[in-house]
Amino acid sequence: MLAIDGGNSKTDVALIGADGAILGVARGGNSNHQGIGIDGMVTVLSGLVRSAAAAAGLPAGGPVAQHTSACLAGADLPAEEADLNRLVASLGWSQTSHVQNDTFAVLRAGLDDGASPRWGIGVVCGAGINCVGVAPDGRTTRFLSLGQLSGDWGGGGELGPQALWWAVRAEDGRGPTTGLRRAVPAHFCLERVEDVVTGVYLGKIPHQDLRGLVPVLFAVAAAGDQVARDLLTRQAEEIFLMVEVAARRLGLTDRKALDGQPVPVVLGGSLMTARDPLLTGAITDRVTASIPDAQIRIVSVPPVAGAALLGLDHVGAPPSAAARLRDGASLLT
Repeated sequence: MLAIDGGNSKTDVALIGADGAILGVARGGNSNHQGIGIDGMVTVLSGLVRSAAAAAGLPAGGPVAQHTSACLAGADLPAEEADLNRLVASLGWSQTSHVQNDTFAVLRAGLDDGASPRWGIGVVCGAGINCVGVAPDGRTTRFLSLGQLSGDWGGGGELGPQALWWAVRAEDGRGPTTGLRRAVPAHFCLERVEDVVTGVYLGKIPHQDLRGLVPVLFAVAAAGDQVARDLLTRQAEEIFLMVEVAARRLGLTDRKALDGQPVPVVLGGSLMTARDPLLTGAITDRVTASIPDAQIRIVSVPPVAGAALLGLDHVGAPPSAAARLRDGASLLT
């Protein structure tokens, strides 16, 4: 079975045996077709599939697996999923294939392997933010998650620039005092926030490097800085709102209908796996106040493991295969 987790910052590919054994892995960069185009995506994925196959000792050329489970960033709309499904099928990597948004991989990675049906709410908060929900009867719900255009707020792509924004205003006097004023330029080994701004403006600092300010924001917030804490509180509120709306759409707030079953809420992505106590605590407080039976889980395996688990589900592998995969998940990083 071929598992693919394709993201904006990295892409992981793994070949998994029917027993859950990890046979070969490969890692590359961005494979989101929205940023690098379809041809660029195919080039990245094809190269990684060849590398994983070589690592597994498989001959070059021809199918490498029975089934491909591809969870891809950029598969946001039903039409995009359908197009990418056809494209992956045409590449001949396997006899069957299925493509879905990468948030489904995070959700599956945080769900129990022995239980069936597998359902819950999954949130990814990394470079951006996304949320999907699956009901016990198989119904799904999701958001457009196209960034500011579709009403989203958060992720490193938002919080990093926000940290810089507040630091600038603290330095020039338009905003409140905040520890970000010193911490932001220090992160880039510069003296003033103005130097960071001009560095980004002139292209000396890539705009995407502002995502690296998230750990800085965590540290300043942990020191009690109100501006930094307010940013993390807003992020927690945005995540909570997505979870609450998804739960309401699927009827997961009806305790009677669920017969007391806990509602799994799986959190993944770099901001979540950092396990910042302020951020995760604020999310937990809000979600459990709204959904008393919510069970908050932060994924402990890489997203490609979720794609692999979905693939094992598809081929009808036993729970022991999922257990073996999880035991070896460190090989996937």
